Amino acid sequence: MSQRVAIIDGLRTPIAKASGKLKDLRADLLGAHIVKEVVLRTGIDFDMYDEVIIGNVGQPSDAVNIARVIALRAGFSDKTSAYTVHRNCASGMESITTAASKILSGHGEIYLAGGAESMSNLPLLFTKGMSDIIEAMLRSKSLIDKIKTLSRFTPSYLKPIVGLMQGLTDPLSGLIMGSTAEILAQDFGISRAEQDYFALASHQKAERAQKEGIFAQEIAPIVYDAKNGLIMSDDDGIRYAQSIEALTRLKPFFDKRNGTVTAGNSAQISDAAAAVVLMSESKAKEMGLTPLGYLREYAYAGLEPARMGLGPAYSTAKILEMTKMKMSDFELIELNEAFASQVLANMAAFESKKYAQTHLGRDEALGAIDTNILNVNGGGIALGHPVGMTGTRLVIHTLKELRRRNKNVGLATLCIGGGQGASLILEVE
Repeated sequence: MSQRVAIIDGLRTPIAKASGKLKDLRADLLGAHIVKEVVLRTGIDFDMYDEVIIGNVGQPSDAVNIARVIALRAGFSDKTSAYTVHRNCASGMESITTAASKILSGHGEIYLAGGAESMSNLPLLFTKGMSDIIEAMLRSKSLIDKIKTLSRFTPSYLKPIVGLMQGLTDPLSGLIMGSTAEILAQDFGISRAEQDYFALASHQKAERAQKEGIFAQEIAPIVYDAKNGLIMSDDDGIRYAQSIEALTRLKPFFDKRNGTVTAGNSAQISDAAAAVVLMSESKAKEMGLTPLGYLREYAYAGLEPARMGLGPAYSTAKILEMTKMKMSDFELIELNEAFASQVLANMAAFESKKYAQTHLGRDEALGAIDTNILNVNGGGIALGHPVGMTGTRLVIHTLKELRRRNKNVGLATLCIGGGQGASLILEVE
C-alpha cells in the first residue's frame, strides 16, 4: 500500500443468537441502524461520503444489493452510490479492503464500509421437484392440466432445503464447514479435550470482557421490540459460568460416530452488523481528525476447500512476505474462532517448519502465535459468527483493544469458507 488508510471510527450492534432477540430485524435493518450510528457519531456529513460498501453473505431476496438498501435506510441521499461485496466469512473485511483500494487509487476520499448478517432469516427453500410443480401449476390453463400436474406430486417434494446448511456447505468438496474442522482435527491430532478447553477459555475471556465493559465501547445498542420498549445492549451468546463438564457432555455434531467437533466448540450462528468510516491518512490530517487506527496492509490467499480453516496461515504467510514483518512484531492477534479445532490447527501450522516448507513455500516457520495476545477477549465461539459481519468486527475490536492496552500493531485474520484466508495488519499510531 502506497500509504496507510485511516479508520476514523467503527461500531457494531450487539451479537444475538440466531432465532433470538434480533430475529425480526432483517440484515438491511441491522445494517441501516449501525451505519447511521457510526456516521452520526463520526460527525462527517452524509453528503461527504463517496460510496457505501457492505459485506453480506445470505443476500435477502427482498433487499438485493443490500448495501444500497442499507445506505438509503440509514440516511444517505439518492446520489450516494452503494454496492455489496461477498467473500463468505471475510465479506466484512472485503468491504474495508475494497474501500481502501478505491481510496488509494484516487476513486474517492471518504467511504463507509461494513458487514451485516441476519442468519435467523436465511430461508427455507423448496426442492427442485416442488418448484417444478408450482411452476407447472401457474402455467396450467385448465382444470385438467392442473390435475395432471398435481398427479406428479410426491410427499418427498415437501422436504425443505435449509438455506443455512446449504450456504455453509462447499459445493466442490461437498463438505459442510464443520466437516472441514473435523479434517483439521485429524490432520493435526487435536483432541476433543483440547477443543473443549479452548471453547471454555473463549467464554471465560468474553465473560470477563463483558463484565468489564470492554465490548460496550464498540457496541451501539439497538431496539428489537419497539412495542415493549426492549433494547439490546450486550452480546447474548456468552455463557456465564461455562464449565468443562457441560462442554464434554455435548455430542459430536458433524461426525456423530467418530467426531470431536460439537456445537459447544464451534462458533455460534448469529445476527449482527458493523461499520467503519475510512479515508486516506492525509485526508484525515487535512480534516483534523484523530483516527481510531490505520490499515497498513492486507492480503488474501487461496487453499484447498476441504481444509479451508487453515486460511489464516496462507494469507499471513503472504502478508509477512509483502511487509517483511515477523509474527513477533504483532502485539495483538485476532484470529476468528470458526471452530476450536481450526484455531488450534492454525497455531500448529504457524509454528511448523515442515508445514511452511510443504504448503506455504517458505524455508522457515511463520512463527508461533503467542497465546497471551490471541483473542484476548474471546471470539466467535463465545460471541458468535454472523458471517458477513465478523470481518468488520475483528478490525474494530483489534484497534480498540490495541488502544486499551497502549499497544500499536495488530493482526486480524480469519478463514473463509470455500478455501481462502484473509489477513489485515492494523496500527494505532
